[in-house]
Amino acid sequence: MGLNPILLVVIIFMISIVYVTLSTVRMILMMKGYRYFAAALSVLEVIINILGLGLVLENISEIQNLISYAAGFGAGIIVGSVIEDKLTLGYVTATVVSPQNSDRLSKQLREKGYGVTDWETNGHEGKRRSLQILTPKKHELKLYQTIKELEPQAFVVANDSKTIHGGFWIRTVKRGRLFNS
Repeated sequence: MGLNPILLVVIIFMISIVYVTLSTVRMILMMKGYRYFAAALSVLEVIINILGLGLVLENISEIQNLISYAAGFGAGIIVGSVIEDKLTLGYVTATVVSPQNSDRLSKQLREKGYGVTDWETNGHEGKRRSLQILTPKKHELKLYQTIKELEPQAFVVANDSKTIHGGFWIRTVKRGRLFNS
C-alpha cells in the first residue's frame, strides 16, 4: 500500500479506537438486552477490526504500525468507557440502609419522584430502615446526591436491574412522568 507512513500510523490508530469503542458499546447493548442491535453492530465491529489488522499485517516490518494499533486499542478502552458512562440505558436498583429507623427518608424520596419500598431491619447497632429504590440509570447520580443530602450516614449499594415487571412506578416511568417537576 502506497500510503504516507505517518498517515498510515494515524489511520491504524483511529481504526483501533473505533473497533474497541464499538466492542464496548456492543457488550453494553448485549447486557441491556438489545441483542439484535448488538449483533448488527458486531458485523461492523469485525469489518473494522479486520481492516485495521490487515493494515498492520501488510506492513508488519514497520513497528510503529503495531504500536499505533496497540495505542489505539488502549485509547479505545478509554473512549468506550466514556461512552458507557453517557449511555444511560436501563435501570438501577439501590438498596439503602438508614441508621434512623423512621420512614422520613422514604417519604422524602417519594416526594422527589422515586419509587421506594422500605422495611424495618436489624443491624449491628440496632434497628435500621432499609429502602429499595428503582430508578432510570440516567438518574442514578442524582439519587446518590439526594440520599447524601437527606441522610449522610446511609449505606448505599446499587445494582443494574435487567428485568422489571409490574408496579405502578414502571407505568409512571414509561409515560415519562418521573422527575418532570
